[in-house]
Amino acid sequence: MVQNDKKKKKKREGSDAVITLDRVSKSYSSGSPALDNVSLTIKKGEFVFIVGDSGSGKSTLIKLLLRELTPTSGRVIVNGADVARLKRRQVPKFRRNLGIVFQDFRLLNDRNVYENVAFAQRVIQMPTKLMRKNVPNALAEVGLAGKYKAKTKQLSGGEQQRVALARALVNEPPILLADEPTGNLDPKNSWEIMKLLERINEERGTTILVVTHNREIVNEMKKRVITMKKGVVISDEEKGGYIDED
Repeated sequence: MVQNDKKKKKKREGSDAVITLDRVSKSYSSGSPALDNVSLTIKKGEFVFIVGDSGSGKSTLIKLLLRELTPTSGRVIVNGADVARLKRRQVPKFRRNLGIVFQDFRLLNDRNVYENVAFAQRVIQMPTKLMRKNVPNALAEVGLAGKYKAKTKQLSGGEQQRVALARALVNEPPILLADEPTGNLDPKNSWEIMKLLERINEERGTTILVVTHNREIVNEMKKRVITMKKGVVISDEEKGGYIDED
């Protein structure tokens, strides 16, 4: 068993790694460290769940990957960039390689569906001619081709999360981070979103990292599962499941 784990680790540590945490710790002004000497590697094209109770360090991990935080010690490497070494002016360009989907959608409620997705293209100064092709394509990919004129407040929760997903994907990022993407959705819409993420992973080869508390989805999908507890990784299993903690 130990030998197999070593083989898996060696396989992930090749040149195809897109996310690497090397002995990463993150401490705040008081209390125990949010992350404590965490090392892990995620390779190109993987679909990975990050699970654990509140306070396990999942949110801190996501913020480190987005460069909202920098580690107290250790290195965080994303797409070849050492996040702690990035200058403030380099951060926006760095984040263009990351799609991000949140639990609360974070849409622009004063704009329609098309403009919400186009916003991500405007940020990177995509030419209008290409934008008019890319935005409808992204909406069609998530099943919202006919909703481009709708205001976001007119949409169901599942549809709003699809808009958020289209916005995250329209710039074709190599990595997609989904932070509790089903947290505000009913079971039917939760499964639809997860199946969309799975299809995007398989068809585009996008590396997908999903933070979730959804036990049923994790157990059913049989992806790689990294379990965190009190700032450390307690389990990292291929085709894993949700671990019941005492």
